[in-house]
Amino acid sequence: MSKMKATPHINPQGPIAKTILLPGDPLRAKFIAETYLEDAQQFNSVRNMLGFTGYYQGTQVSVMGSGMGIPSISLYAWELIHVYGCEKLIRIGTCGSLQPEVNVFDVVIAQAACSNSNFINQYNLPGTYAPIGSFRLIEAVRERAKANGVTSHVGNILSSDTFYNADPSFNDRWAKMGIIAVEMETAGLYATAADAGVEALGIFTVSDSLVTGEVTTAEQRQTAFTDMMELALPLAQI
Repeated sequence: MSKMKATPHINPQGPIAKTILLPGDPLRAKFIAETYLEDAQQFNSVRNMLGFTGYYQGTQVSVMGSGMGIPSISLYAWELIHVYGCEKLIRIGTCGSLQPEVNVFDVVIAQAACSNSNFINQYNLPGTYAPIGSFRLIEAVRERAKANGVTSHVGNILSSDTFYNADPSFNDRWAKMGIIAVEMETAGLYATAADAGVEALGIFTVSDSLVTGEVTTAEQRQTAFTDMMELALPLAQI
């Protein structure tokens, strides 16, 4: 392989596939590569943001950590798209449920992503932009979830800049508008992908319920969310 250009955040030591999975946690990227990919090789270690490329059922796919928050995932997404040619970017992460019917370990598929971030202001649009995922990818994941007997929910999520909110009514007000779950990245990913004309999707395992207070452990977040991973990986084949 010829040497690819390095950016401040990615210094490729191997190939990067057209389809890339983006868990927030780089250790989850390592787990996915070791568990699901054949002939996996590490392509990035800058800032310990581990990236790997291998083959899933004969199709090349990459997986790389993206960090926490819209600024982090968006800078990685921009470089992966514009410098390394990625065309399908799949965020696989965790979220907190805002609705009573969305339970811990269920899968959430982000049809759209609201946000309290100012990230989208950079595009200087003459109105309010609604970041949405690729319908083609949403439909594929939803159908696979049904076939696999996985409980999934498709809907509008919130990508929040704040994890600890000073306003105690914050979550309740979003829930009232039908938002099904909250996380911290997808609105930025969807906007970055839309601006570049490529596909993106956010798929999440519910790690905690802000309705019931049920939570999962850090170890479960890293290794036990296999339903979500097994729904995301086949997207490389479509």
